[in-house]
Amino acid sequence: MLSLYNTLTRQKEVFQPIEPGKVRMYVCGMTVYDLCHIGHARMLAAFDVIYRWMQASGYDVTYVRNITDIDDKIIKRAAERGILPQELVEGTIADMHQDAAALGLLPPTFEPRATQHVAGMIAMIEQLIANNKAYAAANGDVYYAVREFEGYGKLSGKKLDDMRAGERIEVDPFKRDPMDFVLWKAAKPGEPSWTSPWGEGRPGWHIECSVMSCFHLGEHFDIHGGGEDLQFPHHENEIAQSEGAHGHQYVNYWLHNGFINVDGTKMSKSLGNFFTIRDVLQHFDGEVVRFFIVRSHYRSPVNFTDGILHDARQGLTRLYTALRDLDLPASAGIDWNQPYAARFKAAMDDDFNTSEAVAVLFELAGEVNKNKDAVLARLMKDLAGLLGLLQREPEAFLQGGVGEEAISAEAIDALIVARRDARAARNWAESDRIRDELTAKGIVLEDSAGTTTWRRA
Repeated sequence: MLSLYNTLTRQKEVFQPIEPGKVRMYVCGMTVYDLCHIGHARMLAAFDVIYRWMQASGYDVTYVRNITDIDDKIIKRAAERGILPQELVEGTIADMHQDAAALGLLPPTFEPRATQHVAGMIAMIEQLIANNKAYAAANGDVYYAVREFEGYGKLSGKKLDDMRAGERIEVDPFKRDPMDFVLWKAAKPGEPSWTSPWGEGRPGWHIECSVMSCFHLGEHFDIHGGGEDLQFPHHENEIAQSEGAHGHQYVNYWLHNGFINVDGTKMSKSLGNFFTIRDVLQHFDGEVVRFFIVRSHYRSPVNFTDGILHDARQGLTRLYTALRDLDLPASAGIDWNQPYAARFKAAMDDDFNTSEAVAVLFELAGEVNKNKDAVLARLMKDLAGLLGLLQREPEAFLQGGVGEEAISAEAIDALIVARRDARAARNWAESDRIRDELTAKGIVLEDSAGTTTWRRA
């Protein structure tokens, strides 16, 4: 039975879908003002694996991952570049999809944009005002009255009075309480805006997800996910909005992935340790980045360094090498009673424990290397596919390069022929010189049964 850690209850729970056989899952996506960073990659890959495992477990999954395409950051960045916000958004979404493809992500079932749902946001805000959970202020903004929602803080475990005492809160004379948050922002000159009962304006950030999730999944659905940093205030505010409007539970299970740290320190532009996915892909294959993320449990913090990525590449190379030169039978599906498959399933059913699942793959690789067992190799590839791994031909990965390689595949093949000729002529010095030249360029030669294969180190 699948169990998962529910942030709302702070414990593992057996998963029980609202509708038997179906899963409705919403994950907070990108605010598209800039390229996605490596922390976003963690979230995207983590929930991609959860999506895949839910499907492999026999569920009909509706997976919604939104796009925030109107926001203060978008407006500011577009102004800095001298372009319209929509022009910035379209280019950044294209970049995001390119990065997602490089990481091997499955597309979500729906990918709604905030600007497509403004009418729904206005309607929910009107309902919140009618329910005495929100109020229109004299400046044209609309605020959520957090003290009118009895359950505020139940996701994060925070108490309102503690939050007010322990945090610096910007004084806003139009708020009834400093902890109230904005649902609708009055338009400023030159900003994109929509007509509303409170005048021209645009939605606040938090209301977007309440409306988009309800539109695609209903007022009550199974799973809501996102990065740990969204737990408060974003997800807390979502609960307040949705339950304040509808009067019943919003989500059954809340899942949050852990942070990525860089050299042991939280990633931050101000610290100069900030890396976009695009930066990393200039030096490492997308599947290596995915493997780096997947081999750790999604809730655990992960440290990001070049050395750890090199280690991930070596690990993935070991797995692909086990599949090399084997004639795999066609996949007939996974027999979950097979001992390795059963252990893999037990790991994934235990709160998506990919760390243990990857350990099973390495054990399989060891058996395949030892016995050249094509049936076990097929099982290894099928199991890895559920994590989005090992689906290329081994040679494509082992001989593939990233960026501008120091030496092309054609040049490598030519040097291998020259080395073979030197060995045939018993010119060992020349043979060694060619091997050393290739080694210096990051090429590993492997001699076996009279043939030579190669891979990039």
